[in-house]
Amino acid sequence: MSDQQRDWDRELAEIDKVMARTPAQPDATAVRRTGAAPLDAAGGRMAAFTTWIRVTLGLLLAVGITQWPYANACGLNLAVFLGAIGAVIVAGGWSAMSSWRRRLGLAHFLSLMVLLWGLVLAAREVLPRVGYAKAVRTWSCGVGVER
Repeated sequence: MSDQQRDWDRELAEIDKVMARTPAQPDATAVRRTGAAPLDAAGGRMAAFTTWIRVTLGLLLAVGITQWPYANACGLNLAVFLGAIGAVIVAGGWSAMSSWRRRLGLAHFLSLMVLLWGLVLAAREVLPRVGYAKAVRTWSCGVGVER
């Protein structure tokens, strides 16, 4: 059917009728079918509060890891330090997903900064050990490696 033969007024009127029959808010079956949660069902005030707790936890971990009190050049100490960096990355990702779902812009920004900081710390420790950086470091403590 070409554009000249179509009755656009009639087709648009049918579309208007269909739109008038559908509710403005998505029903429960539509939410289940698409997998998306409606904006007002994000959990309320308590959900926003718990999201901010997650963000605060991530920020505390990100700041606290800069004050790591133990030597972390090699061996088990390095493994524990990399585990702590992993906790920073997980906290940043966890709070970023939560803040994204709750539509909390500032919390999401801070969460992404925590995630980025964790990735920078991980790169700082891993890249010299895999031969990507100028300074070469080792994973295990051998003779002549300072602790």
